[in-house]
Amino acid sequence: MSQNQTENTTQPESLVQIRGLYKKFNISGDFLDQLKFKGGKIVREQEHVHAINGVSLDVHKGEALCVVGESGCGKSTVARTVMGLLTPSGGTISYRGERIDHLDDKALLPYRKKMQMIFQNPYASLNPRMTIGQTLEEPVRLHNPDWNAQQVRDKVHEVMFSVGIDPSWADRFAHEFSGGQRQRISIARALAVDPEFIVADEPISALDVSIQAQVLNLLMDAQEKRNLTYLFITHDLAVVEHFGTRVAVMYLGSLCELAPTKTLFATPRHPYTKALLSAIPRLQDDRPEPIKLTGEVPTPVNLPSGCVFHGRCPYVTDRCKQEIPKLITTSEGGQVACHAVEEGRI
Repeated sequence: MSQNQTENTTQPESLVQIRGLYKKFNISGDFLDQLKFKGGKIVREQEHVHAINGVSLDVHKGEALCVVGESGCGKSTVARTVMGLLTPSGGTISYRGERIDHLDDKALLPYRKKMQMIFQNPYASLNPRMTIGQTLEEPVRLHNPDWNAQQVRDKVHEVMFSVGIDPSWADRFAHEFSGGQRQRISIARALAVDPEFIVADEPISALDVSIQAQVLNLLMDAQEKRNLTYLFITHDLAVVEHFGTRVAVMYLGSLCELAPTKTLFATPRHPYTKALLSAIPRLQDDRPEPIKLTGEVPTPVNLPSGCVFHGRCPYVTDRCKQEIPKLITTSEGGQVACHAVEEGRI
């Protein structure tokens, strides 16, 4: 334990702090839709999708923290809530120790320059009515109102060149580019204001496999040259192994496991993480059989009691069904939320 504590003291500073984050979406419809007739009385019933349930994370300066999990586990909701595109239902989000989740648009403006986002779909995230030059100039002008036109153009040309896009293409529209080129333009837009923190929400999942490696390498080069910090959302574990500094595993809106990348892939502790990693295709004759989980993923509308994974876990006990597990530090230096690990059963 003392070794882990020593390692923690030498870690980079915490850039983004997420504490007890909750997000739920009301799916009850309007007021009249919520009224039901039960037991001779009119009652109002509301239903919510519980997308994030008490997630706490620190993003360290200079790292690439990857958030993984299957579709619907809340990865993208975490990304959008951190960026202020969604308002949290509970918990706090802080940047360099300053709370930002409750700020209005004007108060958030200085943080917008430091925090940028790359979206999943480059076909939808670029304005089809604006040229690439206009798309890239807009954030530069917004965040640098004292710059003249030549300074703005020089910045746009510099950032286009840095992502492998010819500056002479600035007068073209988004539809004239391929998917990979559009994503490069999206990355250029994020880099144009010289941020220090970037949220990348599955930035390569909409691209051809042959282009994915190029875009990943571009992100890694930008991180090295610009000292960027990434919160990287993905479901591709091969990308995580290549790109991530640490990995956070989510299931049904809850954080299951958090560990350095090498530690997680070498010694996964949570039963869900083990099943997830066992599904990675490997070209090995002696590789173990993939772990087959039984049961269905519960609905986020009616969350199960206790551990959200207990319905599919082979190590489930009565405690798992009743008590929500808390993150505990493991001997390998990671954190895991599992009663079976805490009790030494696995």
